[in-house]
Amino acid sequence: MTDTQEVTAATTSGDGRWVPPPPGSRSSQQIRQDIVRQRQELSRSVRALRSRWSEMTDVGRQLREHRTQVIAGAAVVGFLIGGAIALRRRRA
Repeated sequence: MTDTQEVTAATTSGDGRWVPPPPGSRSSQQIRQDIVRQRQELSRSVRALRSRWSEMTDVGRQLREHRTQVIAGAAVVGFLIGGAIALRRRRA
């Protein structure tokens, strides 16, 4: 196992999150490698978040993917509005 693999193995907790090693246990090169790795991971996370945000805010795509639910919701809303109008006419 290389120094980087040892540091990586020692610096992740059981849930996969990065846990800093004890102070003074890493060389400056290992610290630089960790910084580079963390920047790359952050960059991937930001790209994934932007992609997901773009998908979620694309109204046209959401309507196409959830056409059945939209139609059912529109029918329910129409039924409720129609029932409210009918009740008002009956009371008047």
